Amino acid sequence: MINVGLTYDLKTDYKFKKGDPPDANAEFDHPSTISVIEKAILTHGVRVKRIGNVANLIENLSSLDVDIVFNISEGLAGRNRESQVPILLEMAGVPFVGSDALTLGLTLDKIIAKKVFIAEKIPTPKFFEIKNMAALKDSDHLRFPLIVKPRFEGSSKGVTEDSRVANMDELSKQAEFIINTYKQPALIEEFIRGSEFTVAIIGNNEDALALPAVQIQIDGKLDLGNKFYTFEHINDNKLIYICPPKISPQMSKKLADLALKTYHATECLDFARVDFRVDKEGNPYVLEINPLPSLSTEDVFMFSARAMGTTYEDLIGRVLKSALKRYNLN
Repeated sequence: MINVGLTYDLKTDYKFKKGDPPDANAEFDHPSTISVIEKAILTHGVRVKRIGNVANLIENLSSLDVDIVFNISEGLAGRNRESQVPILLEMAGVPFVGSDALTLGLTLDKIIAKKVFIAEKIPTPKFFEIKNMAALKDSDHLRFPLIVKPRFEGSSKGVTEDSRVANMDELSKQAEFIINTYKQPALIEEFIRGSEFTVAIIGNNEDALALPAVQIQIDGKLDLGNKFYTFEHINDNKLIYICPPKISPQMSKKLADLALKTYHATECLDFARVDFRVDKEGNPYVLEINPLPSLSTEDVFMFSARAMGTTYEDLIGRVLKSALKRYNLN
């Protein structure tokens, strides 16, 4: 029987430090989510051993006694935090589910990821970076509205209703907030008015499959215009996932093809999720790709499973089996 280790970070384990923003632990999972994932893995005839976060992994690395690790750990700190667990497992020669350290580091840094998108001719909003407020003095070429984000965060950390800026005063205020609060450069993107979608992917190489797209509805609207997904929307009832979305087959294919192109361009493995904005003319723009997407049953994988006529447990099994196949463990 296959023994599967499970690496993860819990919200309850995070110790807030002085100066931390309120969303500092946003990427970490609730204990109930880990239980659901563990139960889903167990339905596929394997054993599961909980390992926990990177500190626990380091302590137990020489005695894991597992055949493969199902990794959903976000890491502890810094731009390379998502790479911490994969690089340790790679050094120890332990197989793991999901993308490797290079891909996780590349994709967490939104600017590096966008440079790859541009090189691969993947449409993405125009952007620039502000490392300090002095850099704004040379930014007189801007076309508003813009959106301001932290350079290397996930789970919409640092993205609020104030992130969309319409003039230089608002831009200056929000960029200063990001730089000072999140201790990293601010990513400034053109804001795409329109609708918002996300597409999950499972598999590798020619077997990679784009799941049915999920559309974001906010305040009862699918045509979001100036609205967008923010950190606050994670826990409110204004946001609803629509799957399958009310779009043409042509648009569904366009999103799926572009999601797969992005997945392969960043060399993701086993599973990921690609986030889009689509403008009024029907042009999709890739905002980011997340190789460590939420596997909560409240998130997009569950909605895609229902649209496919399958179960959450089945999709988790497909992710696991994809990795087992890569390592010839199936």
